[in-house]
This record gives sequence, structure tokens and C-alpha cells, in this order.
Amino acid sequence: MTEPPRVRAWRLWPRSMAARLYLIIFAGLLLAQALSVGLMYYERYTTAVSVMLDTIEREVGTSVAILDRLPATERPAWLERLQRDNYRFIIGPGEQGVPLVSSRSRELTAMIATEVGEAYRVHGDTVSVTPERYQIHLTLHDGSPITMEVTPQGIPVADWLPLVLVLQVALLLACGWIAVRLATRPLKTLAQAVEAVNPAGEALRLPQDGPIEVANAALAFNAMQERIARYLKERLHILASISHDLQTPITRMRLRAESLDDGIERDRLLADLGEMEHLVREGVAYARSAHGGDEAPVRIDPTAFVESLVFDYQDVGEPVSLTGTVEGVATVRPRALRRVLVNLIDNAVKYGGAAEVAACRTEGGGLCITVSDRGPGIPETELEEVLQPFYRMEASRSRDTGGAGLGLAIATQLMLSIGGNLTLAHRDGGGLVATVVLP
Repeated sequence: MTEPPRVRAWRLWPRSMAARLYLIIFAGLLLAQALSVGLMYYERYTTAVSVMLDTIEREVGTSVAILDRLPATERPAWLERLQRDNYRFIIGPGEQGVPLVSSRSRELTAMIATEVGEAYRVHGDTVSVTPERYQIHLTLHDGSPITMEVTPQGIPVADWLPLVLVLQVALLLACGWIAVRLATRPLKTLAQAVEAVNPAGEALRLPQDGPIEVANAALAFNAMQERIARYLKERLHILASISHDLQTPITRMRLRAESLDDGIERDRLLADLGEMEHLVREGVAYARSAHGGDEAPVRIDPTAFVESLVFDYQDVGEPVSLTGTVEGVATVRPRALRRVLVNLIDNAVKYGGAAEVAACRTEGGGLCITVSDRGPGIPETELEEVLQPFYRMEASRSRDTGGAGLGLAIATQLMLSIGGNLTLAHRDGGGLVATVVLP
């Protein structure tokens, strides 16, 4: 189906503000420059024509008077002296032509006729239209015909003028480019600062300098960032405090439950208390995950790091294997990264029966670690949802496998706090692939 013209035209319109400003300013400058040049040429043209007509009128009257008073034998010798850049005299009737075409030629003929008088029987013919060339015929008092051939010249232009115009346009475009860059740079910096906001509240602070509008925007953004960071820290502190304080009464309840006689009710009560302890531990871990960026980054060998993690699992008999390695070093926060990978490997073993770990490099040279399994996977519509806190899939809400719904949320928040990214995707042939990317 063919798109409407308006839709195609809209798609040609740049999407970025900088490109739109460039286009508008550059087009406006070029149009203004073209208009200025056009007006300048028109003014020069009208002035040159006016001066030329006035000069020719006077000079032709003088030249005709000289030729009229010279003997016929001496007239050819004077033709070269009376010749000008845009006209010359010819002894004789001239060429056959058509009636005068241009208004300029008719005006000049009328002016010459007025200047020399009716006795010379002045009339004109157009000999050539492109380029313009016309002849004005006169008859001297002795009856000799004489012809004035006019070849209008263009407006004289200095050799340096086109170069000056090009340099002027280039200067205007350069100034426009600088102005657009200065106007859009704060927006780009603001976008980068927004993208850098993380739960730990360690995002980039914008410099509060420059024009007053930019300084006010930077001040407002920094204040907003501080309020968000303070709010997040308060919420996480409340969550951590509640989770920590619940451990003591849960422990007392467990001790009291264990002192009861054996029975179904005692077992159920202990199972509920175990689930509550697990939820409290996960809550504390989630609260602390926002501060994963507090760990100092170090340079490590990614292959050795991943091998050590996989070997730890293999030593206790877990079905975890290493399927890919990389060369070189990477700068990471090892404790936070290890915690994320442990969480992902535990999920892969728990739901997929086995885990495959591989390290690779991104196109930009960053570190990429994948944890794959052959489990039932996750529906496409829930790949993003399972990364949210306390979200559990409908099929995994049992006490045995459901968990607290915080495992992937903890891993996601840890990755954000250390400047990385965690994504989930379907695996070819069935299963799930969790990808950790660090710059």
C-alpha cells in the first residue's frame, strides 16, 4: 500500500532537535543570503541601465554630429574612435531585422531619436534575441546611411565577489552550527544525566553554570535527583529495618514452635516460619542491592572469575558447565557481579535442571556473561515483569518453588547500581537466556 504524500514528507523531517534547528537556520540563512544577493544585483542592474542609457544618449548625439560633419571619405577612420564596449557605428544601412523586441532597446532608440532630432529618421531593428543585439539606423544630412549596432553587456562583476559571497555563506553557516550546538548541548548532557540515575543516587551532577536558563534547569535537575535519591534511600532503609526487626520475633516463634509436640500443626507452623524467614532475608538482600555500587571496581580476568564460580557449583555436585570464555581483562565490582550470577545460576538449576555459563565480548568491547537453561522458559509477555520486585509467575507460586519474587529483582537492581544491564530472552530450542552486560 502506497503511503500518503504527507506521511512520506513527515518521515523526511529530521527527528532530532539539533538536526531540525540546523535545517531551519541553514535554510533561513541561505534564503536570506540569496535574497540579499538578488536585491543587490537588481539594484546594480537598474543603476547600470540608467547610467548606460544616459551616457549613450549624450555620446551618440555627439558621435552622430561628428560623423555628419566629416567628409564621407574620412568617416571610416573615425569609427574605431567612436566605438564603445556595448555599441559601435557601421557605415551603411546595416542588417535586415525584426521590430525591436525588448523595452530597453525601444527606450534607447526613442532617447537617441529625441537627442539627434527627427531629421536623422531614427528607427531600430532587432538582429538577434539570444544574445541580444539590435541596430539603430540613422540617415545623415548628405543622405548617407549609418548604423549604430548595440550589444548590451552584462553587469560587470569583480573576480573576487563570488569568493566573498561563498565565504560569507560559510561564515553564517558556521555561526549557525555553533549556535545550535550551544543550544542543544545542555539537552544532551541532561539526557545523559537522566540515563545515569541509579538506585544508589550516584548519578552525574550537572554543572550549574552557563546561561541563566541552562543553570536553572541544571539546578532543578540536581535538586530533583537529590530528592529522588533521598526518597529511595528512605524507602530502602525502611524495608531493611522492617525485614531486620522481623528476624527476632520470627526466631522466638520458631523456638516456641520447636518446643511443641510433634504433629501436623507443628510442621505447618515451622514451614510458615521458614517461608517468613526466607522472605525477610530476601527483603534485606533487596534493600542492600541498591548499594552494590559502593564496592570499589577492580580489574579481573573474566575467564578465571567465571571458571571459579562454575567450579564451586561443580564441587557440590550441581549441573553447571562453562561453555564460553574470553581473553583479556575487565573492570568490575566482583562481589556484586558474583551475587548476580549466583542468583541467575540458582534459578537456572532450580527451574531448568542445569545451567550453562558463557563469557563473551560486546560489540563495544564490554563484558557479556550469559546463563542459559533448558527449562520451561518464561512467556514473552512476562519477560519484563519477572524483573520487578515481588512478581511471581502464576505457575510458580507454590511454597516449594515460588520463592519471594525478589531474586531477579535483586539481580536487576545490583546490575543497575554497578552500571550494568540484565536482560532475559528465549533460548533457541527451548529454555531461557539471562544476559549480563557490563561496559
